[in-house]
Amino acid sequence: MKTFINKTDSKLTNLVAFDDMILTTELPTTAGSKMLDGYVSLFEAEVVNKLKKAGYNLAGKVNVGEFNVDLMGETSYFGAVTDESGNLVGAISEVMKDTDIVATIAVDVNGAQRRAVMATDLVYLKPTYGTVSRFGIIPTACSGESVCVIARNASDLEKILNVIAGHDDKDGTSIDDSRMNSEKASAKAIEKVAFLKDMFAISEKDACEAKKALESVGVATADIDSGVLSKAGSAWNILMSAELTNNVSRYDGVKFGYRSSNYTNIDELYTNSRTEAFGELLKTAILYGSEVLSTNNYDKMYDKSLRVRRVISEAMDSIFAEYDAIALPVASKKVFTAKDVADNAYLAYEESRFTAISTIVGLPTIVKCGYQIIGRAFAENALLDLLRKIEKEGA
Repeated sequence: MKTFINKTDSKLTNLVAFDDMILTTELPTTAGSKMLDGYVSLFEAEVVNKLKKAGYNLAGKVNVGEFNVDLMGETSYFGAVTDESGNLVGAISEVMKDTDIVATIAVDVNGAQRRAVMATDLVYLKPTYGTVSRFGIIPTACSGESVCVIARNASDLEKILNVIAGHDDKDGTSIDDSRMNSEKASAKAIEKVAFLKDMFAISEKDACEAKKALESVGVATADIDSGVLSKAGSAWNILMSAELTNNVSRYDGVKFGYRSSNYTNIDELYTNSRTEAFGELLKTAILYGSEVLSTNNYDKMYDKSLRVRRVISEAMDSIFAEYDAIALPVASKKVFTAKDVADNAYLAYEESRFTAISTIVGLPTIVKCGYQIIGRAFAENALLDLLRKIEKEGA
């Protein structure tokens, strides 16, 4: 069991950690997989370059689940991070506990980072898709994965975001600075928040606490039905698996990565290398993604999920016509055990119904104390202002 996969000189100051999906030249990047064990990149991710230029230092690489599609890091080749009771503990929260690390930069694919901080005092920010360059991250599901920030307070989140945000010609999904700045300048303050009441039905106590925190800083709250938003998890699972299948096809045991010693021809090299190096959840996702993209299923599964994404985006626009943000839980409960995952290998896919809503349409999201708030596109500053107010009230 490891929290830091690799660690740098602890005497450095102004430290930032990166999860093991972000390429660095100083330390290996493995994506939590045997397939990339020991792999060292020849170039660094854009977010790493920007933070170094701004005076931050690399604290180390943080353990992740294999290609970041699991519940909370339990599928990592280096082992799950658990406490003495067998509860899954996010490697990020463990790394930042009792250290001088300012923030951890991670890649949110399927909500693992949000679940890792939901039972802690840490706060999380996922910016609008395209705000932060994805150049130099190991790709899993390119249409939804985003670089996110985990820190101790809103101020640190803002400082890091101001460094890493901005257009990057090396990333085809990166948004133009002029549009980004214009949208941010016109973003409204968050004064009214819609609570997805059927999502919060898992815990009335959590709903009351979240409402109390928001209302204490002058924010009005109202309950609404999630409606079509409840379909985001299923649609994202399909899209994520399909994109994952394409992205991991590069790992064939030939050019780089793990190579099986048990083969007599090229087909056996491909098959055995992947069979021996990939974990069970990832293999399942690959098989599912391949089926989704097959001739028989492409239209009724993959294409339909793309249309569901559009419908969800339109539904969000309708909600934002009346409300400034949407609140819902991060997961069905705040603590998961190793036994939970052992009993249900696909728990991460089921729990994505909570995190996929903002992922599938690329909207900014903050997490505090087990609940998440989704804002309009480019509303990061408004979300951070709200978080600052909540922190000031101690709510």
